[in-house]
Amino acid sequence: MEAAPQSLKKDPYIALRYPEFRSFLLMRFFLTIGYQVQGVVIGWYIYNLTKDPFSLGLVGLAEAIPAIGIALYGGYVADKSNKKVLLNRVVALILLSSTVLFVVTLPSVTVQLRQSNLIYIIYLMIFVNGIARGFYAPTSFSLMALMIPREHYPNSSTWNSSAWQTASIIGPAIGGLLYGFSGIHDTFIFIIVCLAISFIATFFIKSRPATYIPTTSIYQSLSEGLRFVFKTKMLVGALSLDLFSVFFGGAVALIPVVATEILHVGATEFGFLRAAPAVGAVLTMLLMTRFSPMGKPWRNLLIAVTGFGVSIICYGLSTNFYLTLFFLFLEGAFDSVSVIIRSTILQLLTPDEMRGRVSAVNSMFIGSSNEIGQFESGLTAKLMRTVPAIVFGGSMTLLVAGVTWFKTKKLVPMTLEDISNS
Repeated sequence: MEAAPQSLKKDPYIALRYPEFRSFLLMRFFLTIGYQVQGVVIGWYIYNLTKDPFSLGLVGLAEAIPAIGIALYGGYVADKSNKKVLLNRVVALILLSSTVLFVVTLPSVTVQLRQSNLIYIIYLMIFVNGIARGFYAPTSFSLMALMIPREHYPNSSTWNSSAWQTASIIGPAIGGLLYGFSGIHDTFIFIIVCLAISFIATFFIKSRPATYIPTTSIYQSLSEGLRFVFKTKMLVGALSLDLFSVFFGGAVALIPVVATEILHVGATEFGFLRAAPAVGAVLTMLLMTRFSPMGKPWRNLLIAVTGFGVSIICYGLSTNFYLTLFFLFLEGAFDSVSVIIRSTILQLLTPDEMRGRVSAVNSMFIGSSNEIGQFESGLTAKLMRTVPAIVFGGSMTLLVAGVTWFKTKKLVPMTLEDISNS
């Protein structure tokens, strides 16, 4: 790997000096846009078909089950495979499932299908996306670490997260606007174009051979990844904190219900509501390229999760469109701090030969907690009604942050250098 000049060491754009990393960001950016637009469209489409908030929860569950179930195996495959080839195949599978969704939602096809069959096909394609995600997370994580020198991991993590969050801003807004003005047909054309660009971008990433040659059984190899995570106190603490906070704070999945039944707005306003968390996240991440939260990462992580919980409660209690936008903006801002800290800790503490398997454990903890949280929010909304469900989720997030602080007081004063040397 080409070393960066010494004069660029403190350059906030240093990770972008590597052409291969720029190709990686392009792939991630357009994949995320397509994924986010599809999430908006599917959530709005299914809710309008069923008028049942629990159906939104089932969307999350349909993706989480395969993503969690295959995650460890996906990490094992990522470690022992050519990472570029595997990434190329994963993006192709996502493109294929979106093409199927485009076809079954065509008016000429929907009239031939019963509503129940249409919904089953949609859930099935979401399930396929979950399978792809089980391989995508460990593959992309281990591949990115091979593109950038170790000393630039915090900067590359910030830019990687910023690309994801920027796409998350554009995606929901475009999804809401396109669906509102042009309908689901044109929206799916846009999704397929974005995913096709992402697929093409994978060909500009260098071929990466296996970083791990298995000498033991698959069971022993997977156990190595699990043991590494659970013996590293800060790593398992960060993953657990994010798991439970995102699980109980997944109330953003209820935005279609909030927009329709509480704020009484349409698809366009829904798109802006869905984009608000990502707006807060990307603006915060841009600030963090210059003002790093890694001075005392564990303390800052606990503060960020606490702010996340408070903003969720305020979002649940708001009955004003603009206040709801503001609280969702804050939710994204606090969440972005958590993402940067956790991803940097993960990069610093993980050996190259274990990145796929450790990322798979991370995916099981975090990558699917959003979907499981979506299911939890849909279920509690059905049982408790929408507002109590959101307030309950935010309150549980605060409880998780408090319990974690009490159990990890010794980690609070640690610096980034302490973590690197641990």
